[in-house]
Amino acid sequence: MSAFHAYRSDPDVARYQSWSVPFAEETAERLVAEFAEGDPHEPGWFQYALADRETGQLVGDIGVCLSDNLMQAELGFTVAAPFHGRGLGTEAVTTMLDYLFTQRKLHRVAAECDARNTASARLLERVGFTREGLRRQHTWIKGEWTDDVLFGLLAADWVRNGLADEASHR
Repeated sequence: MSAFHAYRSDPDVARYQSWSVPFAEETAERLVAEFAEGDPHEPGWFQYALADRETGQLVGDIGVCLSDNLMQAELGFTVAAPFHGRGLGTEAVTTMLDYLFTQRKLHRVAAECDARNTASARLLERVGFTREGLRRQHTWIKGEWTDDVLFGLLAADWVRNGLADEASHR
């Protein structure tokens, strides 16, 4: 719980996210309880913990919002600042995509990010997403209008581009 609260309270981590800092401990506790009650096979958001392989320490989370049709999803991710630049986000997102496409047999996964969040945009493109659009001044967040960059990835592209093979060798 403390690691979750800590990275959600970091202004650098929260900068492009929907939550504000300080992130209350009560909010962290409530969210973790809600996450524990979720079902990854039902429509809606489900959060997966992202842990460091060596220490087992919680270093972030990946959210998957399964559509009502159970054939597509939206993906979001958060990594604690001390772990930025280590490839953990790329590895986690790649692993999740492989699971969603090969095990869950999803047709499409979408993602979006604040246009200023170039690190997340690069990560999405690196793992195979295609930039599909820009929604100008679409989101009112933290007192300002922000642009959203839209991304998409089809299961057929995941297989055709050899991304499934790369993911299985990680």
